[in-house]
Amino acid sequence: MTSPLRLRYQTIEFGNVDIHVCTLRDNQQFDDPNDIALKLGISSATWPLFGIIWPSSLVLAHHIVNHHTEGRRVLEIGCGMALSSLLLNQRNDDITATDYHPEVGVFLERNTQLNHGKAIGYQRVDWADKTSDLGLFDIIIGSDVLYEDEHVNLLADFIDRHSNPNSEVILVDPGRGRKNKFCRRMETHGYSFSQEKPEHTDYLEKPFKGHILRFWRGDVSC
Repeated sequence: MTSPLRLRYQTIEFGNVDIHVCTLRDNQQFDDPNDIALKLGISSATWPLFGIIWPSSLVLAHHIVNHHTEGRRVLEIGCGMALSSLLLNQRNDDITATDYHPEVGVFLERNTQLNHGKAIGYQRVDWADKTSDLGLFDIIIGSDVLYEDEHVNLLADFIDRHSNPNSEVILVDPGRGRKNKFCRRMETHGYSFSQEKPEHTDYLEKPFKGHILRFWRGDVSC
């Protein structure tokens, strides 16, 4: 018999904007009675990782809240709890969220309703899928998505397939040791890049040791 998931409700403040989220209570939760996640290659140990707010997600959301997104089509990859998508949705940006985990869409719908926002476009996608109909985007964002060596090329190639010729990519990397390989791969797709340490991260419990990575190609303002 499977125990019910324990959930947590919290409010995260971004200036005068409040984002309400329902998440898993902790990363010990698990519920895959029909082995849907297991068949996708998601083990019981990694199953709950989508369902909590990670520091990198907070850094991305605090960064993107001050970024120019109006009138631009935005894609969040590996969105998990989709904090940045929920935030951009509050200001009526054109946002699409994606993840591989089968439960992400359920939580995204619930959290969109909690924030009284319009429905957020969502697709469960595999970065290796070359037939996705997502289309092209002006800005692609993500946090803590370089957690396996095999993801370096998969993610860079996925981004290339879904980026407009004039496009921008913003990723928050907590420092998993794959940043340089990824940057080199992005260069092969015509991207320039920069990195910076986030400032004013007093909203985090611990100092953030990672970087905000920014990539751009074509006619995109730096």
